[in-house]
Amino acid sequence: MKRFPWTLLLLLCLPLLAAKSRANEDWTEKIKKEGAVFSGNNSIVFFKTGEEKFQDLFAAVEQAQSSVHMEYFNFRDDSIANKLFDLLVRKVHEGVEVRLLYDAFGNSSNNRPIKKKKLKELRNRGLNIHEFDPIRFPWLNHALNRDHRKIVIIDGKSAYSGGMNVADYYIKGKPEFGEWRDMHFRVEGDVVAEYQKIFLRIWERTTGENVSGTQYYPGESLPENALKDLKRDTTATARSKQLAVVNREPHTATTVVRHTFEEAIKHAQRKIQIINPYFTLRHKVREALKDALRRGVLVEIMVSEKCDIPITPRIVDYNVRKLQRRGAEVYYFQGGFHHSKIMMVDDEFSYVGSANLDSRSLYFDYECNLLILDRNSTHELQRIFDYDKMNRCVRLDDTYWKKKSKGQKFSAWFYHFLQPFV
Repeated sequence: MKRFPWTLLLLLCLPLLAAKSRANEDWTEKIKKEGAVFSGNNSIVFFKTGEEKFQDLFAAVEQAQSSVHMEYFNFRDDSIANKLFDLLVRKVHEGVEVRLLYDAFGNSSNNRPIKKKKLKELRNRGLNIHEFDPIRFPWLNHALNRDHRKIVIIDGKSAYSGGMNVADYYIKGKPEFGEWRDMHFRVEGDVVAEYQKIFLRIWERTTGENVSGTQYYPGESLPENALKDLKRDTTATARSKQLAVVNREPHTATTVVRHTFEEAIKHAQRKIQIINPYFTLRHKVREALKDALRRGVLVEIMVSEKCDIPITPRIVDYNVRKLQRRGAEVYYFQGGFHHSKIMMVDDEFSYVGSANLDSRSLYFDYECNLLILDRNSTHELQRIFDYDKMNRCVRLDDTYWKKKSKGQKFSAWFYHFLQPFV
């Protein structure tokens, strides 16, 4: 019996494998040219609940020796924020440099904003805290280009980012829809320096203070010098993950977040999984998803049935129904609000951060996402997706769509004309 010519088969397959490698290289080269910064010696851990995130963050801040930098869309003036402020005041008295930024619009849009009296009190206690782009007359001048990022850097060694601001409801939920589900992460390695640069750039723009020096960029810390008692990356690729910070800034890096979404979708070969709370889409992202479905790519989309913005669920209904009828598998998250912004492609790479799939994030706001070119980390996110799909979701099909009221269906059609503005 003749042996199967495996060597010949391998030789025949090599051009296909090389073509796939070149395709991946081509699209990542495109986003590099737009400003995405790659590094390859990183670790990452994920937090799928507010309790996990804040427990880890507080433990990290406790150990800070030199600097704590925080940039949030908002700090809600409630118990978790005040607990954090108390800790930061103590760190200031220990000699740690603390710098805090929050977006003025983000602050005014939550129901427990930091008011002038509170801001003065925090400053009197020693906190160096500032509003980004304070809202003043004429108010319309401040409607666009808000700072929607969520970034924390501890001693220049560890960085946190993702979808969570600072508020009790990330732990306790909200009465109107229950659990607030979200995704946050912490990274170590050279990628931390990119988050530091982002923060210090917006800090100088806001305050006029130029903060620089090697102490803010200590490089990757040795394991024995790492912060203690924090969740660790235990995957086989820890300390060697390829990560890219994808940072959107108006007037300088306007398209990189959107183009990364588009290019990743365009180069998908087998599977795309998306969780996004404001799935209102824009034309090019929508067309990229339609094209993926035409290519036979499995597209799974998870959206929330409930939302914190009134008209958004109806626009989301319109979009997911259109894609579902073209072959996408759509899941409505129930029992809470899924605020995570995650995309996984082909079991190979993932994209997570602060950017929604709406006009504000893709065309106007300051946003920061992380492209993770790592199978192990992508599998972690896929396991979260699959668990929620099986245990917390209902699948959209014709039967489920018929259960929606005529008013909801009409609103879905009517409000979808507002997609370019929400």
